[in-house]
Amino acid sequence: MKKRLFSVPALLVLLPFNLVAQDIQPSCNQCETDYIPAAEIRQYIEAAMQTGLTDQQVRSVDVGKTNVQVALAHRGAQSGPGPRSVAAHDLVTEVYVVLSGGGTNRSGPMLVDPARRPTDNRAVMTLNGPGTNSIDIENSTTVELATGDVYIIPAGTGHQFTYIEDHITYLMIRLDPDKVVPLMNAGASSAYLLETLE
Repeated sequence: MKKRLFSVPALLVLLPFNLVAQDIQPSCNQCETDYIPAAEIRQYIEAAMQTGLTDQQVRSVDVGKTNVQVALAHRGAQSGPGPRSVAAHDLVTEVYVVLSGGGTNRSGPMLVDPARRPTDNRAVMTLNGPGTNSIDIENSTTVELATGDVYIIPAGTGHQFTYIEDHITYLMIRLDPDKVVPLMNAGASSAYLLETLE
């Protein structure tokens, strides 16, 4: 008959974790969920077609230790990169979820000649907070984004579309731990769409 022996140090390592785990509280106390129906996303796509706006905030929600934003981006055909079109957001991480189309995107943290975005810039004030635009990225990585792909761009990392054959439409999930982007609820979204699509 074999006996199992546990060393005293092993028990001491496990014991504090179990005690701490029992004291963990939700980081968002009594928070409500938020729902964005597909029909609302389609309205944002329609608004992008009508206005030419590349990036539109759909929601900005406080979930405790961070804010989370959902945005809709639509870009038309693009034969090459625009001047100083490498964007980097100081405090906000972006996750792209490609809904349709595709394009070539370059990214990397080594920015060439970054220039601060002005504080009254629409993106700084309402979309992704303070950041820079650069002329290039050293040692960049290139990806070919296609429908269904997911692309994570950490805060401070430069990114730039260099080629889009026809279009790319994607959701952006933004992680905003410093809460630099204003909140936006379903009511504000409805009001925005009503004004934009009238």
